[in-house]
Amino acid sequence: MHNIKNTVWAGQPLAQAKRVLIMTHGRGASAQSILSLAAELNVENTALAAPQATGNTWYPYSFLAPENQNEPGLSAGLQVLSQLVEDIKRQGFDSRQIYLLGFSQGACLTAEFAARNAQPLGGVFILSGGVIGDSIKAERYSGDFEGTPIFLGCSDVDSHVPLHRVQDSTEVFKNLGANVTERIYPNAPHSVFQDEINHINQVLNQA
Repeated sequence: MHNIKNTVWAGQPLAQAKRVLIMTHGRGASAQSILSLAAELNVENTALAAPQATGNTWYPYSFLAPENQNEPGLSAGLQVLSQLVEDIKRQGFDSRQIYLLGFSQGACLTAEFAARNAQPLGGVFILSGGVIGDSIKAERYSGDFEGTPIFLGCSDVDSHVPLHRVQDSTEVFKNLGANVTERIYPNAPHSVFQDEINHINQVLNQA
């Protein structure tokens, strides 16, 4: 199952970095593919960590399926993100120096991890995704983002991610104390949009 040892590191070496961006790839993609997005991001002085899913898939079914159908992949993926964050903190980084980004299946895993472990972060970027499960289970989300900027972007006709789940995820994050920006792109494909890149860079530039 997924292993933190398969994480691909890029950007600034951790010992010299001022912050860390954890980038989580989508279904069928790879750590290297999500790292290629960094070419468009303002990531000077930033260590980049891209966990790699075994078999290039974090969990087998839709993120809207009952969670037990997506085990053990789902729990293993969440554990990898948790271990990464804790390891980075042990290297002397404050939680506000840690940023999370995910696309598609990686966005869903990132959203679910962030909501279950709400804490002040540098920023969270959910690109075409939302929290995981066949319904919103608010009771498993806890903590306080303390104003962490969280961005959710998605097409309104995305065949993988229904609009209502993006909107419900926005509410989850707001209720946990995040400063949420939600952007819905009309009739757009399942993709990363320039407007999203621009917003991410805005947040990164504020650090």
